[in-house]
Amino acid sequence: MSRPNLAAALLLCLTAQPAIAGLPSCFPPVEIPRARIVRVERNAVLVLEDGRAAKLEGIVLPAGASDHAPDFLAEQAIAALEDLATAHTMTLAAGIPKEDRYGRLRAQALLSEGTGERWLQRALLLQGLARVSIAPDRSECAGELYAAEQIARSKRVGIWSEDAYRVRTPAQLDGEIGTFQIVEGTVRRVDSGGGRVFLEFGLDQHKDFAVVITADDLKNFRTIGVDPYSYQSRTVRARGWIAGGRRPEMEVATPADIEVTETPELRGSIAAPE
Repeated sequence: MSRPNLAAALLLCLTAQPAIAGLPSCFPPVEIPRARIVRVERNAVLVLEDGRAAKLEGIVLPAGASDHAPDFLAEQAIAALEDLATAHTMTLAAGIPKEDRYGRLRAQALLSEGTGERWLQRALLLQGLARVSIAPDRSECAGELYAAEQIARSKRVGIWSEDAYRVRTPAQLDGEIGTFQIVEGTVRRVDSGGGRVFLEFGLDQHKDFAVVITADDLKNFRTIGVDPYSYQSRTVRARGWIAGGRRPEMEVATPADIEVTETPELRGSIAAPE
């Protein structure tokens, strides 16, 4: 091999990103292959040795009083995250957009050393110390994360042993304005108005709970090929923040935040509005 070719080959070896063994297939591209975590902030942000910060994508940790729930669960979640991450080396993977508005890396995190289950998001979900929260612009690993959450919920571990975190029915939202909730019920009808689509869970549109899809967020549904009118007469589990006014509402920005849990055998054909 000539000297120029040898030099080029050596440079390629030095700059090539190392292959990561055991990386979950749903992960986005690796952004930082060996990130050393020096501490975990109280808001669950991971601080790296070089001063950068990373936020765990796809989950939300319990917030104690803000969730109308006991504070000890929030403390347990942070303690578990500290135990998993602090003084360890992580593989941080990130899709586009890679950063949040504060410049923090939006990462899927995998322990790069040792053995066992060390995908941070999944580990926290399996302990019942987090809930899935999928962003409209980053939906990777949604299926895997939902499956882990369901395992913990079925075992009633962590937050799932507390009434404050139970899956709600549409009639159980009194006093829950401003909290992140999972609500399960049957969509009685789908309406539209003002560029928005409403999944109505009751007969009274002035009082009963509804999931709202804004005009901008409808683009996410169309891009993925999901017709909001297909939810009519289906039992779904929606998750998001409860807003108040004349009635409780939940804005949902992506189909990934609406799980269909039952499909009735007979369903009429519903035409979407022009």
